[in-house]
Amino acid sequence: MTTQNTPSAPYMRDGYLIDLAERLRARGLPADRVETTVTDLAAHLEESGAEDAEAEFGPADEFAAQLVPDTGVRAPGAADRPDATVETWRWTADTYVDEKLLNRFGDEGWEVERVDAIGRFVSHRDLAQPQRWEYRRELVTRGREGLDERLAPDGWEACGTWVIYAWFKRPRAASLGPGARVESPPPVPERSRFFSRKFYVLLAVLALAVAVAGVSAAVGDGDASSGLGLVVGMFAGAGTVVGLAWALQMWRGRRP
Repeated sequence: MTTQNTPSAPYMRDGYLIDLAERLRARGLPADRVETTVTDLAAHLEESGAEDAEAEFGPADEFAAQLVPDTGVRAPGAADRPDATVETWRWTADTYVDEKLLNRFGDEGWEVERVDAIGRFVSHRDLAQPQRWEYRRELVTRGREGLDERLAPDGWEACGTWVIYAWFKRPRAASLGPGARVESPPPVPERSRFFSRKFYVLLAVLALAVAVAGVSAAVGDGDASSGLGLVVGMFAGAGTVVGLAWALQMWRGRRP
């Protein structure tokens, strides 16, 4: 059931928001997303005390184009097609900095389409109307039953999963209005890998533990060249450190 037949909707008293809702539907935005978006805008107007919605958000047709560029829901794989109006970028980061960087690049207009098989964020940016995005990460070690439904009312949409994490995105246009448009987007970053010092320290600790365990096992075997002792030691050391690293990542991924 669409909001057009729901007179109790809080925005039905505002002609601008009614017009905006119709334009969003015409651009292909699903009815539930229209309801959520326009209701959030109505709440913003009420909280801010703004009396003129058009002065706050701009003309309804232009604002609808900012909220839903072109055709509402982007076709699958659109970010991978060569297109003069869209630029793409694949990048990766460790879990110490990924959420921070996602929001940083989201402010530059980068929208994550998905996370590929090797953990890279497949991102694209609309060159004609770049918009700001925000992101959050959730731990999904026990499955994601109900997670999408719990976050959807606040506008969050799943944009990728890898190992024990899921990432969600939402456009900032609903809260920032015209300010969500990136007027002068910076160029595509030259780097594609972003690893923190903590990540490199973790790798160094892992390598050291494996080396120490391997040497200890070989010496304990009575033969420094014993391949069996070295291999057993390496596996023992690696298993211990990997277990600790996994526990650390699990702890870091928890949200209050």
